[in-house]
Amino acid sequence: QRRFDPNQVVFRSDGFSKVLSLAKRVAASEASVLILGESGVGKELVASTIHYSSDRSNRRFLTINCAALTDTLLESQLFGHVKGAFTGATSTHRGLVEEANHGTLFLDEIGDISPALQAKMLRLLQEKEYLPVGATRVQHADVRFVAATNRDLEEAVANGSFREDLYYRLKVASLDMPPLRERDVDPAMLAHYFVRRFNPQLGTQIQKFSPLALTALLSYTWPGNVRELENVIKSS
Repeated sequence: QRRFDPNQVVFRSDGFSKVLSLAKRVAASEASVLILGESGVGKELVASTIHYSSDRSNRRFLTINCAALTDTLLESQLFGHVKGAFTGATSTHRGLVEEANHGTLFLDEIGDISPALQAKMLRLLQEKEYLPVGATRVQHADVRFVAATNRDLEEAVANGSFREDLYYRLKVASLDMPPLRERDVDPAMLAHYFVRRFNPQLGTQIQKFSPLALTALLSYTWPGNVRELENVIKSS
């Protein structure tokens, strides 16, 4: 919770302020939320703000990157599996849905899941029930879902690669994240924040940036957004 304290978010731009304010408003509801934006803009940070500003804040906030796992492994990670469900399943495994019961589960890169898994996610969102891999008894879970993607899901729905009914189930509320290049002075504020954070780790004592360095920070377009800025500061 300290890592995702919504009161410690670094920004001054109007664009990000509007997103954060909307995130805190939708937190009061139980609605599923879809966060849209480029890679590295801070979608997980906003998802955590929704959780820690909600009535579920004292329960677990769990995350999973849907694009980082194969379809079979992703299903097992989400729904769990029973002993003997597949080769190597030597014991029963609790999935993230069960672990996040009464809490929030953040599904990053939701646009990359397969049609078969989309159908199972739809059932979970509609009926609050799921079937662990290899199980015969349906499980139930009260989980709030926040999903994110850098893909154009409306286009994916139009070409048939993403279920329309799942899209609208996820997009009860929607947040559009502004890229870092549109956040005026935020790159400089974030750069100072990262310097203060990395100084103890790296044994450095950097206190400020030169005017030339600040000009470079503010004029660069940051295609990798906040994640790129963080990596640049850490490696400089």
